[in-house]
Amino acid sequence: MMTTNPATTPNRRRRPRDWIRTPEARFALALMAPAAIFLLVFVAWPVIRLVFDSFYDVELLHPADRTFVGLANYIEAFGSDSVRGAAARTAAYTAIALSFELLLGFGAAILFNAFGKRSEIPRTIFAFPLMIAPVVAGLLWRFLLIDGFGIVNELLARVGILNSPGDISWLSNPDIVLFSVAIPDIWLTSAFVMLITYAGLQNIPQELIEAARVDGARASQIFRRVTLPLLRPVLAVVLIIRGIDAARAFDVILIQTEGGPQSASEVLSLQIYRTMVRFGDLGEASAIATLFLVAMLVLALVAYRTIWRPGTLES
Repeated sequence: MMTTNPATTPNRRRRPRDWIRTPEARFALALMAPAAIFLLVFVAWPVIRLVFDSFYDVELLHPADRTFVGLANYIEAFGSDSVRGAAARTAAYTAIALSFELLLGFGAAILFNAFGKRSEIPRTIFAFPLMIAPVVAGLLWRFLLIDGFGIVNELLARVGILNSPGDISWLSNPDIVLFSVAIPDIWLTSAFVMLITYAGLQNIPQELIEAARVDGARASQIFRRVTLPLLRPVLAVVLIIRGIDAARAFDVILIQTEGGPQSASEVLSLQIYRTMVRFGDLGEASAIATLFLVAMLVLALVAYRTIWRPGTLES
């Protein structure tokens, strides 16, 4: 009777875990190891500690002295008028920033794409604010919008729009301060939206555009039925990244108003900071931050599933 050696049998089926024994797999794992360790130490572990501290009554100055309180911190956060108000202002601030960034960035991307190579210099100038730190941008716009003698009000008064530079109190009027503190964020990151959208427009096959034109489609129809559907993945990326980034705005608002006047610009990030640093309540601050994190994850998932899911993109 003839016997067959399994080691020399051709087309031998590999077990699923055999791939890790190949030199290519080991090399890939070695390349990913530093990034994985970094994420575990500086992202995963702080998040775990954040959730862990949210179930304890613990002070910032005495973190070793803690008492387990269960969901008490979450109940207190849900019942706090200041937390609910900060959440509402966070949503409003995010909506304002995202709306203007999409309007300006998307419009600029379409304009630059239409001009082609002639838009290289304007596109570079438009992207300049991306190189400015948020703290510097906050300080800059604080001096531009400061009440009474800010450059913006001075220019508006000189061209006749305002009677005097003190007519508009950008940073001290509770009715408009949330929009005012969003201006630096809009100025900084509209360029980011433009660059991502412009890259998406460049990747749209021109054959589809030409075929639509041959079929007699107008420019508005091409934009609505060809360009926008193909940009859905790009828009999903922009909305998720910029939505989360705008919702966690901190330094730009802190440097301009510190959350004032009358807490009219105090968003959740500032609320968490004050609860932890000013009042020293690490437990409640962790509970608010955990709720904030969960809300951001849910909203990102909703945006991902409603705007773009791999394999379900409609043309």
